[in-house]
Amino acid sequence: MMKTILPLLVLLVALFPALAQTNQYPVHGVVQKIDPDRRHVTVKHEKIPGYMMAMTMDFSVHDTNVLSQVAAGDEIDFTLSVTADDDWVENIRRMGKSGVATLPAVQFNVPELQVGDEMPAAEFTSESGQAVHLADYRGQTVAFTFFFTSCPLPEFCPRMNKNFAEARKLLLADTNALGNWQFLSVSFDPGFDRPENLRLYGDIYRGDNTNRWLFAVASPETLRMLGPRLDFRFWRENGSLSHNLRTVVLDTHGRIAAQFDGNEWTPAQLAQAIREAARR
Repeated sequence: MMKTILPLLVLLVALFPALAQTNQYPVHGVVQKIDPDRRHVTVKHEKIPGYMMAMTMDFSVHDTNVLSQVAAGDEIDFTLSVTADDDWVENIRRMGKSGVATLPAVQFNVPELQVGDEMPAAEFTSESGQAVHLADYRGQTVAFTFFFTSCPLPEFCPRMNKNFAEARKLLLADTNALGNWQFLSVSFDPGFDRPENLRLYGDIYRGDNTNRWLFAVASPETLRMLGPRLDFRFWRENGSLSHNLRTVVLDTHGRIAAQFDGNEWTPAQLAQAIREAARR
């Protein structure tokens, strides 16, 4: 029971900014990649005591100048700052050259689905323990994203679900919006995210109103099939999960109407994509 309660308590704190503050953690790691715009850096870091297991993570950078003196393969010390809604790295100090960066090798041998392509059939297990299929929603617009309940950084899985919560509010309040839409949050951690965990986690974001928003979990077989087709990547490191972010909108015929990479899209953009897809 403690395994279930602990990550949910962390999320409750994150959802109430008045109760939260900026927490800072010293981190040591090796730079794996720096994005061309220098707004993100991927670091293979050691365990962060009291916060996160050792893993490879993509961190945001508020001040791009802090990356001017480092490159892939550099060993660095830095500060991870975490608030209720955001996280970023600062105070980066180059400690030396560690060697060649070692991002996990992920090779996909199938073509990535594009806008207009039909989604393949997929089955998930819902928060009530029942099987749910994407085909069950034909005639409706479906927006789905991937997450896992013990995701530690607020700008990753928690932001995806907060964005879903805000987009759902916009659509429910829009008297001109069509009613044929559904949100689906899909966990990629079937070992931990069982139906009872999903229901508790979902209620943090939905409250008592579960209207048009279902939480579910994908099996390893489903993930092996869907991940490569959607360019959704995740891997295990030291007992935890590293991953990218992928959100997809399907039209009423089960075709991809829009895809959102990363976490910089807004709830308003998602709501508008759903409105447009619902009219197709």
